[in-house]
Amino acid sequence: MMTGMLIAAAIVGGVGLFIGVFLGISGKKFAVEVDEREEAITGVLPGNNCGGCGYAGCSGLAAAIVAGEAEIGACPVGGAPVAAQIGKIMGQEAGDQARQVAFVKCAGTCEKAQTEYNYYGIQDCTMVNMMQDAGPKGCDYGCLGYGSCVKACPFDAIHIVDGVAVVDKEKCKACKKCIAACPKKLIELVPYEQKTFVQCNSNDKGKALMDVCLVGCIGCKLCEKNCEAGAITVTNFLAHIDYSKCTNCGVCADKCPRKVIIPRVVPVE
Repeated sequence: MMTGMLIAAAIVGGVGLFIGVFLGISGKKFAVEVDEREEAITGVLPGNNCGGCGYAGCSGLAAAIVAGEAEIGACPVGGAPVAAQIGKIMGQEAGDQARQVAFVKCAGTCEKAQTEYNYYGIQDCTMVNMMQDAGPKGCDYGCLGYGSCVKACPFDAIHIVDGVAVVDKEKCKACKKCIAACPKKLIELVPYEQKTFVQCNSNDKGKALMDVCLVGCIGCKLCEKNCEAGAITVTNFLAHIDYSKCTNCGVCADKCPRKVIIPRVVPVE
């Protein structure tokens, strides 16, 4: 019996040794060479793996940068400091990296926006958007307020305040997760330094909008007529700001009868 056990142990040990040697040889023979720059870039990237760059994770972005398929400043989380480090690794100039943050184009809070019915289902904006009239809110363009963007944000930079999503610009890393999560397409990236925004996304005519919201843009064009920089235009009953032209003078905000143009990003309370 002892002899049988020894033979079995020897066989198992022999098989294990063979497999180990085989894997060792195979690992060397079929090893994929990794560019040292790729490893170095992965080391300086934030490691959030948020996907804001358009790649599956930081290692994917690093490989794309080395391959020339992605820009040095493609990481929205790392911003200019990380871009500068990657530039040194790649031996290239990073260039100017203007910081961006997310902004929610809706001011229809619980008191200001009309509600047509009560919803008691799953607390998810995509689900609510498939309900009757695209949700209980009277305005078909407004924030539903069920927090899909909040759940999607890996940086705790967006919260529901009085029924509307609001971005904390200091925490926002412009990863675009909230943009992808919003079924109403209410969220956009804006320059961090920008101070003037149109807090509305409705294309309804004046009367139709006023019936469902106390603050929505009615397309009166007073902002457009009074903007000396030519930075604001009204199309489809909605004002739009060209941030590259805007001087943040605040005249459009002062002239807006609906007070839907705000001179700053509203902070999270």
